Formats: sequence, C-alpha cells, structure tokens
Amino acid sequence: MGTNYGRTMKMNLSPVELIGSLAATLTTVSFVPQVWKVWRTRHTADISLGMYAMFTMGVALWLGYGILLSAWPIIIANSITLLLAGTVLLMKLKFG
Repeated sequence: MGTNYGRTMKMNLSPVELIGSLAATLTTVSFVPQVWKVWRTRHTADISLGMYAMFTMGVALWLGYGILLSAWPIIIANSITLLLAGTVLLMKLKFG
C-alpha cells in the first residue's frame, strides 16, 4: 500500500461539471456588489422585500436539495448565496 502524501490532486471536471461550476460561481458572486452597496449606503428603498424574501427561501430550498443529493457544488454555491442574499434581506428589514 502506497500513500498519496506529497502528491497534488488534479480536478478533472467534465464539461457538464465545468458549466455548472461556472454558473454557480457567477450567480453567487453576482450578489457581492449588491451586498457591498447596501452595507455601505444603508439604502434599501429600491430593493423589493417580497423578491428578496422569496429568493432567499428558494436558495435555502436549493441548499436543502443539494444536501439531500450530497452534491457539494450545489451545497457550497447555495450556502454562500444564502449568506449574501440573507444579508441583503436582513439589511432591508433593518433599514427599511
């Protein structure tokens, strides 16, 4: 029996996994400018409470779906998105 210590692991993504990973990265990162702007300005008047509430719940359900499937790309992307969208939702509730 040999060991794998010292070896680097290569990630060989299939085209489907690559597309899914890029989609997850882009849709997750797209929330960063909104969170940053609301955090900086404390201005949430133009943000729809209903939309963010439904979106945040949808992301939570996607996260649950990923957990049930043990699909790490879905779990990771939706955990981060839930944190970001939840932050905007909480600031909307706090700052009105």
